[in-house]
Amino acid sequence: MKYFVRALKYFIAFCVLYLAVVWLSIMTTKGMDVSMWDYVEATFQTSRGKMLGLAVVVLSAIYPRMGFVTRRVELDMVDERDYLLGRFAVAGFKLVEESEGRMVFRANNILSRLVMLFEDEIVVEQYGQWIDIKGIRRGVAKIAYNL
Repeated sequence: MKYFVRALKYFIAFCVLYLAVVWLSIMTTKGMDVSMWDYVEATFQTSRGKMLGLAVVVLSAIYPRMGFVTRRVELDMVDERDYLLGRFAVAGFKLVEESEGRMVFRANNILSRLVMLFEDEIVVEQYGQWIDIKGIRRGVAKIAYNL
């Protein structure tokens, strides 16, 4: 169910992005008396428009698999807790939950959370001398690179 919700969020985000581009196109074209919805309807009546729609559906269906990763870094959460918290703070994340061997971080401002479609949770778990960092690719990559 979580995968389906993520795919639906990406589909909506792609549609909003497409509508924003169409709106900008109409606003910057002089002498064009076409509504945005007429423009969208005309686009989807062409074969390229149908391919665009299919591409959006396919991309939103596969992006949740590509957009979430796990990285393993050699670090001890207990001994280097302050260093770990500092690295997450620099990357724009704050600690929201902590238990033994597990920390959960979220983006520290609403704009970052919105850009990540509220899929901003990064989970850090201790496995021996390693920690696993799980979450959205851009957040995990930022953290793993800094560690």
